[in-house]
Amino acid sequence: MVKAVVGDELQLKLAENRLTDSGLPSQVGLVIGKLSPKLDKGFVYDLVPTPPNDAGDPPCSVVGGAGENDKNKKKNPSKSKSQPDASALSIDIDWVSEHARQVSRMLLGGMKVVGIYIWVNEISFKNSITTLCQTVKGVAAAASSSITTDQNERLLMHISYSPLRWTCRNCSLADYVTSSSLRPCDFKMGKVLGSLRTFRCTYTFDVRMPIDHENGLDVRRFADVLRDGIMIHAKELASAKALVNGKVLTGDEQCASEDFHDVEFLLPLLEDKYTECNGKEVLGLLLFGGSVCSLAYLNSKEPISQALIDIKEDIIKSLESRLDIMCDEADRELESDTNDIQETDNHVSTDKFVPNLDLQVQRKHCNLSFPRRVLVPWLEGTYICDYVQPSETAEALKDHCSELMSTEVPTDASEILEPESETSIVVSPSTISFWSIASGSSSAKLNNSLAENTRDKAKEKPSESADYTMVKLSLLILIASIILGLAVNALRVS
Repeated sequence: MVKAVVGDELQLKLAENRLTDSGLPSQVGLVIGKLSPKLDKGFVYDLVPTPPNDAGDPPCSVVGGAGENDKNKKKNPSKSKSQPDASALSIDIDWVSEHARQVSRMLLGGMKVVGIYIWVNEISFKNSITTLCQTVKGVAAAASSSITTDQNERLLMHISYSPLRWTCRNCSLADYVTSSSLRPCDFKMGKVLGSLRTFRCTYTFDVRMPIDHENGLDVRRFADVLRDGIMIHAKELASAKALVNGKVLTGDEQCASEDFHDVEFLLPLLEDKYTECNGKEVLGLLLFGGSVCSLAYLNSKEPISQALIDIKEDIIKSLESRLDIMCDEADRELESDTNDIQETDNHVSTDKFVPNLDLQVQRKHCNLSFPRRVLVPWLEGTYICDYVQPSETAEALKDHCSELMSTEVPTDASEILEPESETSIVVSPSTISFWSIASGSSSAKLNNSLAENTRDKAKEKPSESADYTMVKLSLLILIASIILGLAVNALRVS
C-alpha cells in the first residue's frame, strides 16, 4: 500500500498557479504518475485537467448554493454559521473516465493515470466523498489494461483554496464506496521528473496464427481474433529474458547512470502456441508483424527489473491501443454512413470497416496497417506518444495533445520522433491454400489433428502431387549422376 507520495515540485507549483489564476470554484482532472509497490511510494509527475464535454459544459461543478453561501458569509457571518453549507460536487464520471481512457493510451512505460485531483473548497469536498470515490474507481477501470499489474489503489488529491492546501489520500478500489475507502498519505513536493532514468526498446515481432471456427459457433470478428493473438503474444513476452546495454540482467540491480539504456528481449524458441486448433475448422491464416518502439521511465530508487516489466506492458498496451483506435474509427464510420456497409462486405480489400468484419464473409487477401506511434516531447526531457493513421501526418497531433494533455506540440517538426515503420497485418482467407502459406514459415507448424481436418476439407491437392513428382525427379537425377560418376572413374582406371 502506498503510504507516501512525492509530487514534482516544478509541475505542481505551475498547476497551483494555473488553478489560482483561473478563479474557478471547482475543477477535476487526472493525476499522472506512478505507484511503486516495491517502494510503497507514489510519484506524481503532473496534473492534467479534464476538458469540457461535447456540449461545452465543464465536467465538474459545485451545486447546492456554494456561491451564495460564500456571499452570505461575507454579508452576515453570524447567520452563515447557523446554516451549514450543503454545497457538493457534481461530476460527469463517464466523461472523466473517457478522458482517462484516452490519456492512458498516450503514456509510455512507467507513466500511468494513478488517480484524480479536485480543486474545490473544504466543505464541498467533505460533502462529496462518495462522488469522488466513484469517480476514482471509474477512472481506474477506464485506464486499466488487460495485462497491467496494477495495485488495488489510486490517489485522490485535493487542492483547497480556502485556505490553499494540498492533501493526498489513497483510495482503495476493493472497498465499497464509503468514506472508509480513503486513507491519508504523507505528501510532499520534490524533484521527481529530473531523476527519472530512460529505457528504450525496439521490439520486432512476427506472428502467424490460424483463424479457427468451432462447429455451431459464430465466427468472430477480425478484431477479436487479432486481440486474442496479442494476448497470446503477451504471455510469451512476459517470460522473455532481457539484455540491458548488451548485458544479461541478474537480480534486482539499480540503475545509477542517467544515460539512455537499451533493452533487447530474448524470446524463447517458438512453440505451438498459435497453432493448437484441436480439430476446429480453419478459415485462414493471420500474419501479424512489425516493430514497436517503446520507452519506459524508472525512478532512481527502483530496480532495473521494474523497467523491464514496464516496457513489456507498454509494448502490449501499445498494440491494444492501436487496435482500439481502429475499432473506434470503424464504429464512427458505420454511424456516419451505414449505406457503405454492403459495399464494404463485397469489397473487403479496402481498409474501411475491416476491424469489425465478420471473417465468414472474407474471401480475399486483406492487408491492414496499424497506426504509427509518434513520440512527442512532454516534461523535462520525457515523452508522451500519440498514434497517426497511415493517411495522416504529424500535424494531426496538435489538437489531440492540446485537448487531452494540455500540452503544446513543438513547432519544430524535428523534435517530434517517428521511429516506427508501419505494422502490417495480413489475413489469408479459407479460399487460399492454407498449407501453401504455412509451409513458408517454420513457426507455422500445425498438429496432426489439424492436418487431418484440413485434408478432409480439401478436395483437390495439386500442390502436394507436384511436390511428390519433384521429389521423384530429383532422386532419379541423383542416381543417374552417381552411376555416371562411377562409370567415368572406371574408364580412367582402365
